[in-house]
Amino acid sequence: MILFIGFLGFNLNAQDAKAEIKFKTEVIDYGEIAKGSDGVRQFEFTNTGNAPLVISKVYSSCGCTIPKKPEGPIAPGETGIIEVKYDTKRVGPIRKTVTVNSNAADNPTMSIKIKGTVLDTNKSVLEKKN
Repeated sequence: MILFIGFLGFNLNAQDAKAEIKFKTEVIDYGEIAKGSDGVRQFEFTNTGNAPLVISKVYSSCGCTIPKKPEGPIAPGETGIIEVKYDTKRVGPIRKTVTVNSNAADNPTMSIKIKGTVLDTNKSVLEKKN
């Protein structure tokens, strides 16, 4: 009987442990960047819960954006990084969404976004000469 009560108490405490994710920013603005420039940016987040946070999957809205998730769990109070690489050889506006799946109790699926404009620097030089 005592063993059963102890086990029940352990299960109730385990259910109170929750991972939570809080991003420093949910949108990164590249601004205007040159074609072929560095397209890597980082989204920093913190596990504000009291259980380890596991990012199970990150994926983007197109093949021009490649996200990379942390390999292991993020302990409570610790920070982590989701790296996003945009193909800056594509000239024009950037408006992409990266979906983050995790074990966060209140928000297991989140969207983070990148935006900006890739400029064709060669084209700008030609326009200035004309």
